[in-house]
Amino acid sequence: MRIGITCYPTYGGSGIVATELGLELALRGHEIHFISYAHPIRLPVESEQVHFHEVEVANYPLFAYPPYCLALAGRMAEVAERYELDLLHVHYALPHAVSALLARQMLAARRNLPFVTTLHGTDITLVGQEPSYFAITKYSIESSDGITTVSQYLNDRTREVFGIEKPMRTIHNFVNCELYHPREPGTGAGRRPRLIHISNFRPVKRPADCIRILAEVSKTVDCELWMVGDGPERGPCERLARELGVSQRVEFCGKQDHIERLLPGASVLLLPSEHEAFGLAALEAMACGVPPVATRVGGVAELVRDGVDGFLEATGDTAAQAARVARLLTDSVLHRRMSEAAQLAARTRFDSRRIIPQYEDYYREVIGNFPARAGV
Repeated sequence: MRIGITCYPTYGGSGIVATELGLELALRGHEIHFISYAHPIRLPVESEQVHFHEVEVANYPLFAYPPYCLALAGRMAEVAERYELDLLHVHYALPHAVSALLARQMLAARRNLPFVTTLHGTDITLVGQEPSYFAITKYSIESSDGITTVSQYLNDRTREVFGIEKPMRTIHNFVNCELYHPREPGTGAGRRPRLIHISNFRPVKRPADCIRILAEVSKTVDCELWMVGDGPERGPCERLARELGVSQRVEFCGKQDHIERLLPGASVLLLPSEHEAFGLAALEAMACGVPPVATRVGGVAELVRDGVDGFLEATGDTAAQAARVARLLTDSVLHRRMSEAAQLAARTRFDSRRIIPQYEDYYREVIGNFPARAGV
């Protein structure tokens, strides 16, 4: 198949999933065309099966805000016609599904261009519920030829919030277990245990809780914390680390392109979020044998089995989360058991070889159903 993919080319989970999906599809022989305003962060510069098409937005004095949605729709239609795309797959309802809808309508008289929209979380739980965006979000979802969600929680939440009645397919996020795997036995021996947090440092991710957890755990265990990523909460986290006297134990690593190289060296992943539609960072950590200590929110419970391959605690309860971390760092038998269970869960439930065929089947289903709607 020839597939166009549009996502936010940033460090957020939706952009990472979209990019990894395109790369996995390309490995399976499909021709992939990324259409966005910038090169996705995890997308290789050169690949025979993967192509990137930049969206250029003209900035005229007449426009108070650059009309990215319109420029994207035009670029989608152009790429779809030139490269004879079979389908568009957009990640996030706004503005991508709206642009795909316009592109489909632009080409309706000449060719079919169905599109699938994948909902990732904040497009439903935050942005889509803004009064000025609610109606257009609902319309763009309902106008999609196929809809997928990354968790059953998000599927249920979308129906609840927007009253969506058409079928939506839950296809969980995935991880390439050949790329994400534990470190070789014996490597890293002798160094102090490392906690790791990976996010875009937005308030909803509660990165400051990681500093508080470290401060509590370090009272009894000599450990350190790597904060991977960047965003608006980085400055406050740095100040909090100084205030709590743990700044020498915290490494702010900034944005990193090769998370698979960092995770195997960690002992525990911290995921203290207020909202998570799935928890991709936790899955990637589990594949590397790193048990997550996360919050019991959203779709995380569909990934992490409390007490089996990780721990789940209430949002904001840093004392309980710190207690779980301390136990993992001091009980080697427990850590080994959870590490092995986490790896097994990643391989048997969320490996890309199990999940990608679900997308392929869904694409074929959507394409097969579309001719009856041609011209709509």
